[in-house]
Order: sequence, then C-alpha cells, then structure tokens
Amino acid sequence: MTDYVNGKAGAREDLCRFLAACYYEPSTDFSEENLFDSMLAAATALDPDLAESARKLGAAFAAQDMQTLLVDYTALFIGPAQPRAMPYASFWLTDDQSMRHEATMAVLDFYAQGGLDVSEEIHELPDHIAVELEFLYALIFAQNQAQLAGDPEELSAANALYRRFVVEHLGAWTGPFTEAIKSGAETSFYRELASLTRSFVRMEAKTAGLS
Repeated sequence: MTDYVNGKAGAREDLCRFLAACYYEPSTDFSEENLFDSMLAAATALDPDLAESARKLGAAFAAQDMQTLLVDYTALFIGPAQPRAMPYASFWLTDDQSMRHEATMAVLDFYAQGGLDVSEEIHELPDHIAVELEFLYALIFAQNQAQLAGDPEELSAANALYRRFVVEHLGAWTGPFTEAIKSGAETSFYRELASLTRSFVRMEAKTAGLS
C-alpha cells in the first residue's frame, strides 16, 4: 500500500505547513522555493475562497519590497516594545500573566501526546503560531497515514488528539490573534496571511467537529 497522500487530504497537510512557514522571518527563500505557488495549489484543492485568499497572499508578497516586509514582521511579532500581534498562544488564552507558563506547558502536553518534541533548531517558544501550525500538520499527517494503513485504532487516536488540539487550543486563540494582525499590519501581505490563517483554522475546526 502506498503512503502517498493526494487530493484534499494531502492538500490540508501542505497548506498547513506552508502557512507555518509564513510566520517565520520573510526572505527571498519564499519566492525561490515557490512557496506561494505551492500554497495556491493546495488551497485550490480545498476551497475556492481559500484559493482566492492564497492568490492574494502571493501577489501581496511579490508586490512588496523585502525591507518593508521585514519592518512589518518585526513590529507585528517581535517588538522592540510589545508586538502588535503577540504570536504566542499563552498571551491570548489567559489575561493572568502568572498563568501563562501553565498555558505554555499545556501545549507541550499536546506535543508529547503526539509523540513529538520541539526541535532545537526552532528558536521559538513551543506555543508560537508557527510551531503550533507545524504540530497541526503533524496531526493531519498522522490521520492520513492511519487512514491509508487501514488501522482503525490508530485513526481513532489520531482523530481524538487532532479534535482536542484544534477545538480546545488552536481554534481558541487564532481568532483574536489574526484580528490583531489585521489591525496592526502595515502591509497587505500580513493582512492577507491573517485572513488565510483564520479561514484555514476555521475549516479545520469544522472538520474536527465532524470527525
């Protein structure tokens, strides 16, 4: 049996990991690796509205100079003062600063249940939006592989963890986070990224509710 996944199942994997890549520092690698063409192909396989959003995202990146993108990225997600759109789940899940460490540890528990560790090569906290989207990709991948293998127990376990992560965690904070990006962004690229992210997570939340 092949382990190749195509169609909508593979497109969900692809779009998720491409979205994650967009939350790292922008660079010419995005264009050189055809990131936005790949995103558009994945989004087209899923939904016309997602496809249009992905098309706008690629066009916005091509139309903007890199220095302006870097300035906007820094202001949104790094600082020097408080970022305009804090990219960490713990910031959005609780207003109590004393509880934010606990919120960060909660996502590590999800990762442990999925059998994954945060790579030392990723110099970000575990509840950063990019890391969480990469974990969602891993969960979708696990679902698809269990489906291909015809393993009902593995599929049931993969579905359960996926459902909990999307409904109880990721879906609970990406709404206000993406609204903050839209409000604070100076470039259309990051506004379009916020729109696509929110639409994709909403789609996954709907899928989780029906799983």
